[in-house]
Amino acid sequence: MRAAPTALNASYVLPLRWNEPGPAAELAAHLRWLGGEVGEILVVDGSPAPIFDSHAVTFGEGVRHLRPHADLDFAMGKVNGVLTGLRECSHERVVIADDDVRYGRESLRRVLGMLEGADLVRPQNYFDQLPWHAHWDTARSLLNRVFTGDPGFPLGDFPGTLAVRRSSFLGAGAYDGEALFENLELMRTIRAAGGTVATPLDLYVARRPPSFRHFLSQRVRQAYDDFAIPGRIITFLAIAPTTLELARRRRVGALLGAVLASIAVAEAGRRRAGGCTHFPLSGSLLAPAWIAERALCSWLALAARLAGGVPYGGRKIRRSASSPRRLRRRYSESESSASGPGVASLSERKPIVL
Repeated sequence: MRAAPTALNASYVLPLRWNEPGPAAELAAHLRWLGGEVGEILVVDGSPAPIFDSHAVTFGEGVRHLRPHADLDFAMGKVNGVLTGLRECSHERVVIADDDVRYGRESLRRVLGMLEGADLVRPQNYFDQLPWHAHWDTARSLLNRVFTGDPGFPLGDFPGTLAVRRSSFLGAGAYDGEALFENLELMRTIRAAGGTVATPLDLYVARRPPSFRHFLSQRVRQAYDDFAIPGRIITFLAIAPTTLELARRRRVGALLGAVLASIAVAEAGRRRAGGCTHFPLSGSLLAPAWIAERALCSWLALAARLAGGVPYGGRKIRRSASSPRRLRRRYSESESSASGPGVASLSERKPIVL
């Protein structure tokens, strides 16, 4: 099926791997809508054969449905799908999105339009449905909108979707699929290769919340991501013993002050860039609870690191993400030896045909 005449010259890449049947019909409906908005849709599906075959029927002819390339076998299966999609797609502007992301027309056109002046655009996700655990996880987004702890990307959440220029992605030599915090790995890779990463805090993209079971399974894994940001993991590891010491000394005022301060910081994030229209007040009020949870899970993540890494997809992954220094050294050495892409490869962006 051809794209609609009004469709943008852009590709939509959805890496997918479901080990059991999921809401494929609802996802297919969203993909059909996207078919009228962008030039092509690629679903790179690493699901087992029966589920893959079912998806091929459900998604229909308007979607290019394919397996990850056979030469890709990264620990992070999503990266296999992303790399395959970026190799196969035919447009310069590419949206990469998880299966739970739901773009609207305005957010889709804006994120693609921003690629005229950036190599990668990092929008802001929000939950468009709110079971209790989505309220809980909203606190994370609100706090990140004030400060992430990462000096390179100090503001903004780490969403389930990014937009990237294909030439920039390929010119950077793609990114490492052995790193657990794969979206930060991609952002750091583009930046280290000389690219520009834009973080518009007012570019909101809806996301469906996970099931409660999946939410629980992600608690320690997401805490493990923080090893990519040393100051952040150190802070969270310090919270539990500090809280216990304050409680032992009956410093009720200090504890109450910390609780109120965390709520105030989250509320500042909610009020930034029109966030009140997308985030519930409960996200700010739950900030102390989310911080307490992350502090406890950080110790579990530390135990996993000492044991060789966090389990993921049947493997243990030790590295959360490459450090900016390591990535800069990679491109510096590549440029000096002329054996691969260097910083200059992303310094001159070609105009995009809209």
